[in-house]
Amino acid sequence: MRKYLTLISLLVFSAFVFVRITEWKLADGYEIRFDGKYAHGTFNRMEGHIRFDPTQPGSARFEVAVDVASIDTGIELKNKHAKSEKWFDAEKYPLIKFTSQSVASSDTGFVVHGDLELRGIIKPIAIPFTFKTTGSEALFYGGFKVNRGDFGIGKVNGKDSDSTSVDVSVPVLALE
Repeated sequence: MRKYLTLISLLVFSAFVFVRITEWKLADGYEIRFDGKYAHGTFNRMEGHIRFDPTQPGSARFEVAVDVASIDTGIELKNKHAKSEKWFDAEKYPLIKFTSQSVASSDTGFVVHGDLELRGIIKPIAIPFTFKTTGSEALFYGGFKVNRGDFGIGKVNGKDSDSTSVDVSVPVLALE
């Protein structure tokens, strides 16, 4: 009888899948590039918390913040203008924040849906991304467009020039 109880217990416990969600630390070498009609460049400072397992995307969580003052267009006067009240208003809104709401698999990788906060305005956004691992290191890569008019940035004319393409490449290290 004891053997049967042990066998039944083993079967019951093996039916439960232990999900290991990996916590990731942002590594050096990340890039946040933007390209629009009026400006292109990078943001050079970002921090965040990422919880992601490609086999369990529904359990993922992304919380990242970009330092607006780290903008670099390659032209100091344009950087100053971008940080001013007319554009990002870096003094009043020092961070651009993204918080995920859901993550799902897609044909080409994954899609994270979440809230983008810029200049105190929060809008939903979807970011398609890929995820590649090498041991305890990995790389997230995604690209999306942002309509600056949605966030009250600059004068909006209702054309394609209102949108800015953003490409994000984020190497990460697994936290054990």
